Amino acid sequence: MAQVVVTIAGRTYRMNCGEGEEAHIESLALALDAKIAELRLSFGEIGDQRIVVMAALTLADELFGAQKKLGEADDRLDQARAQAEREETLRRQWALDASAAMNEAAEQIEAATRALNAGRG
Repeated sequence: MAQVVVTIAGRTYRMNCGEGEEAHIESLALALDAKIAELRLSFGEIGDQRIVVMAALTLADELFGAQKKLGEADDRLDQARAQAEREETLRRQWALDASAAMNEAAEQIEAATRALNAGRG
């Protein structure tokens, strides 16, 4: 198991992680540390535990907002796919109807041609 050392709110933590996940854990720690710094600028020194909880809640809120948008985008994509399937079904039916109409027209032309040729002979 790999390990990574990160610093969050001025404290250093040694974290276990899967092989190859070190950079990801470091970037998560940087994001959390940046959020804590941002909140400290807004609220001042309100206590380490409280500021960390506020940062975690803020990041969780951002995550839930992103998940909600992703779910809405997935719903729109599903609706678009369903509409595309309906339109494809209509296009295929139109093509079949057009083909049948052309066949019928061709038969009528052939019948008229036979009648004209029969009248000449």
